[in-house]
Amino acid sequence: MAEKPVVLRDVWEARKRISSIVQKSPLIYSPALSEFTGTSVHLKLENLNVSGSFKIRGATNKILSLTPEERQRGVTTFSTGNFGMSVAYVARKLGINATICISNRVPKAKVDALQRSGAQIEICGVSQDDAEKRSYQLEREQGLTVIHPFDDPYIIAGQGTIGLELLDDLPEVDTVIGGLSGGGLHSGLGIALKSTDLGIQVIGLSTAQGATMYESIQAGKPVIIEEQDTLADSLLGGIGLNNQYTFDMVQHYVDDILLLDEDEIAEGMAFMLDKHRMVIEGAAASGIGAILHHKVRLGSHVVVVVSGGSVDTSVIMDIAEKYISNIPE
Repeated sequence: MAEKPVVLRDVWEARKRISSIVQKSPLIYSPALSEFTGTSVHLKLENLNVSGSFKIRGATNKILSLTPEERQRGVTTFSTGNFGMSVAYVARKLGINATICISNRVPKAKVDALQRSGAQIEICGVSQDDAEKRSYQLEREQGLTVIHPFDDPYIIAGQGTIGLELLDDLPEVDTVIGGLSGGGLHSGLGIALKSTDLGIQVIGLSTAQGATMYESIQAGKPVIIEEQDTLADSLLGGIGLNNQYTFDMVQHYVDDILLLDEDEIAEGMAFMLDKHRMVIEGAAASGIGAILHHKVRLGSHVVVVVSGGSVDTSVIMDIAEKYISNIPE
């Protein structure tokens, strides 16, 4: 990579900048996963953030970097749900008008949460790419500032603060696993972790129902992939044909990208419900699903990033009925 858009100092600056809004998330030991794998497995509970996902970190870092004039004009973003909720929360806290553009593929639980957020919601088309087009139209017509959900140095640095917290709480960490979509999380993790130790493995997990970053890396350039319905709806969305940062950074920092099918994701959700009594969304359960199906090579001190918790109650009830019996004792 010829030029690094984000360096470790940026992540430390983000940590300081967001500290007034974003609290450190818990890192807990998982006895069940550790026993199942024969290694030490911890869970980074980003689902407990006030907006329901890790994305509040990048959203806060970016919005706090805006000029007074930009704040006055307002902001817009495009989202599969979680980033929109994070932007809406931060904007409301700071008294900034926000318009969140989503597609009609966003699940009801996330739509309901967005409608309660105080932001203006626009439902546009059938994909995140459609929602993105509307955001940039609002920028041109109304002067709103687009808060890009992943391909932005401030977003990447904000997400990288997770890596700093992991090194605080588990300095011996050698493997970090999390859902991979646009690449903001893994770009930030890569900077924070591999600037400390190049040997730390960073693993990305994507849904087989629309793995745009995976397919882009296979093709050697950003490509467009048609979105399909999936339990891991947060992992949908394009990376942008003109991607400036995360495509290169994922290539540089991520050691492996694995694809999961729907049953594997569902079993990860069921495991978390059964063993930790916690409801998490499909994207957040991808790491657990990969571990249960022996899809990922584990080190001695593993962390799974539990990225968010926004999921329809009906989906959880269905998964509990169908998959709890499959969970290993």
